[in-house]
Amino acid sequence: MPQDFYKDLIDSLYDGVYFVDAERNLTYWNRGAQRISGYSADEVLGRSCADNLLMHVDQTGTQLCLSGCPLDSTIKDGIPREAEVFLHHKDGHRVPVSIRIAPMRDKAGRIIGAVEIFTDNSAKLDIIHELKVLKNMALADPLTGLGNRRFASLEFERAVTALRRFQMPFGLLFVDIDNFKDVNDTYGHEVGDRVLVMVAKTLTYALRSADRVSRWGGEEFIALVPGVDAAMFRTVAERMRRLVETTALPLPDGLLRVTVSVGGSLAVAADTLESLTERADALMYRSKNAGRNCTTLDDA
Repeated sequence: MPQDFYKDLIDSLYDGVYFVDAERNLTYWNRGAQRISGYSADEVLGRSCADNLLMHVDQTGTQLCLSGCPLDSTIKDGIPREAEVFLHHKDGHRVPVSIRIAPMRDKAGRIIGAVEIFTDNSAKLDIIHELKVLKNMALADPLTGLGNRRFASLEFERAVTALRRFQMPFGLLFVDIDNFKDVNDTYGHEVGDRVLVMVAKTLTYALRSADRVSRWGGEEFIALVPGVDAAMFRTVAERMRRLVETTALPLPDGLLRVTVSVGGSLAVAADTLESLTERADALMYRSKNAGRNCTTLDDA
């Protein structure tokens, strides 16, 4: 069959597909890759994935394009690989994807490059759908699309009822963007709004499907994290912080990066939303005083 047939076939796939040569230079980029990442073929072809364009990171925030790249490993040893990672969207936020990598060989069997197929993590689509429904119920923040304070209050009542009746533990994380006033003063409020959207989406994708994140106000967010012990609570909090740390908003003069300070507390049966947020907020300020971009939890 003609080569154009295969190109049209791959371009029609919903998944993202790209090819690299042995030096990891991008040689093909399908429409699915553009849809998922926001980057067009013209923006990526000829560049090396080692340039960290997509800024792949794992669950711990490790930047795989710079260290431990599974694509590079497959080119070297010929072993196919699969992983769950987060790629960097052109708009700045993180997107959870499942990736599959296979070597490409010439007729003599020599490795001449690799192909990567990446798929949107479908479990997150339920959250996006829910947030769209919330907009019609006056429960969503109009800028970020996250739940608002009313939504957070309803989710808290659900969680604390489960705690009191069934001893189902949960925690609350208070997240504040570091030096956000400086962002507005330096770049203007339009860029500041884009940063808020970027952080909101990254926090959403960093959480599990049962977790709920809301915009508390300004540059503050809270996340309700059910069914966790102290260790898992810390894991979720650190994943949120590290994914924001490795995310960047593209601007004409370069990439704008921000960090967040996180405070969190596990709930007790006597808690109200006010008492729990006050504890978490106080712990967040301890993170600020410790130098920002860190997590302080009352998870004993």
